[in-house]
Amino acid sequence: MPVITSRTNSRVKQLRAAFAGHARLSGGLVAIEGDHLLEEALRSGMVFKTVFLAEGREVPRIVPRGVEVLRLTEEIFASTVETQSPQGIAALLVPPVRELEDVMVGVPLILVAAGLQDPGNLGTLVRSAEAFGASGVLTTPGTVSAWNQKALRASAGSVFRVPVAGMDLEAAAGLKARGVRLLAAVGADGYGVKAAQEEDFTGACAVLIGNEGAGLAAEWLEMADGLVTIPCPGPVESLNAAIAGSLLLYEASRQRLAAVGGGR
Repeated sequence: MPVITSRTNSRVKQLRAAFAGHARLSGGLVAIEGDHLLEEALRSGMVFKTVFLAEGREVPRIVPRGVEVLRLTEEIFASTVETQSPQGIAALLVPPVRELEDVMVGVPLILVAAGLQDPGNLGTLVRSAEAFGASGVLTTPGTVSAWNQKALRASAGSVFRVPVAGMDLEAAAGLKARGVRLLAAVGADGYGVKAAQEEDFTGACAVLIGNEGAGLAAEWLEMADGLVTIPCPGPVESLNAAIAGSLLLYEASRQRLAAVGGGR
């Protein structure tokens, strides 16, 4: 297999563009790096276009036949990926197209990321959504992409399986019309605010988590059917967005399990 030695090679430029999040230059493809994400993507049925290997690495047996495999020099590979300690394997894949309808499964439990800008927080929430049985994650305008490299790594592969779709105020109104309660997470007790353990998460609901600094915008708070908070005995005003969302998803999972006789 010939080894690519030029940084201006068209396939190398496409991989670099995908890592940088330039959808147009990457042809709409998403880049992943490392053995773990590669295995998770393949296990989840993602469609691979190209696998890139650093010189000296063998082609993993899990790579399906028919997938294009290109070998790069160590220097070219390191210049293309974003991590400081490259693992020597990367790939371009076709991201799944998710719609709002994909999260409306059974009695929906939805996590809404409303204006989250930290990709690590979003990736963690996607991972928690899978761990606690949520039907999907919805992102509002202004929220970082779930295919951001840091979000991908933070999700540890969950983004390949958990439906993540966009949502605006109009779509949120559509959810309410279909019986999905919007529960806004807020940082402190106040009038009309319920503690998480006192709120009912057993019905169709969507948990709204706001921006890391500003919290939920006024239009989302106005649209919410209820306000929920996580009681904290310690002297803190609020929790990290990913932690708060994860705790609320856990509480929802606990209540739902207890409702069917599987827990206390």
